[in-house]
Amino acid sequence: MEELKTGTTTVGIKYKEGVVLIADKRASMGYLVAHKNFHKIHKITDDIGMTMSGSVGHAQKILQLIRSEMELFEIKKRRKPSIKACASLISNILFNYGLYVQLLVAGKDSEGFQLYTLTPDGANVGDVYISSGSGSVMAYGVLEDKFQENMEEKDAVKIGIRAVKAAISRDIYTGNGLDVMIINKKGATLLSEQEINDIVQ
Repeated sequence: MEELKTGTTTVGIKYKEGVVLIADKRASMGYLVAHKNFHKIHKITDDIGMTMSGSVGHAQKILQLIRSEMELFEIKKRRKPSIKACASLISNILFNYGLYVQLLVAGKDSEGFQLYTLTPDGANVGDVYISSGSGSVMAYGVLEDKFQENMEEKDAVKIGIRAVKAAISRDIYTGNGLDVMIINKKGATLLSEQEINDIVQ
C-alpha cells in the first residue's frame, strides 16, 4: 500500500514585521488524490508555526511531540522557547530517526522573526524565504523574481500565494486550495477561507 504523503508545496517568507507560511491542501497516495482538504500548517505554540511535507504519519508524530516538548520547556524554564531551540530539537529528532519529512518552522521570539527549513537528514537552515515539497521548483521561480527585503505583510502574503499557485498549475501533487498563517507581533494566526479568497481575487 502506498504511503500517505503531502507531495505538496509549502512556502515561508520573512517580511518587515513578521513571517507568512503558505501551503496547499492536497494529500496523495502515489497518483491518487487521497485527501482534498488536508491542513499542512499548524501552530506549535502561540508564536510558532510549522508547515509539513513528506510522510503524513511522520509529520503528525513530530508535531505531536514538539508541541509537548515546547509546553514542557515553558513550564520548566518559565519563559517561551526560542525559534532556534524549537528548530534544533526537531533537527535532532530528524537526524536520529531519519523521518521522511521536510518542515518549515517559523515564529517570533526575543530575537525577532525567524524562518527555518528542516530536512530528513537533520539539516537546519535559516533563510528569508524557503519553499519545500514537490512543487518547490515552481514556487522558487516566483520567489526569486518577486521577493524583496522588508516587504509589507500584504505583499509577502500575495507573493507567497502566487508562488504556491504557480506550483498548483504545474505539479500534480499540489492542489485543492490554500492555507495561510501569518506570524506577527500579535502571534500566529491562520487566515479564514474567506480572507484567503479575498486576497486571491
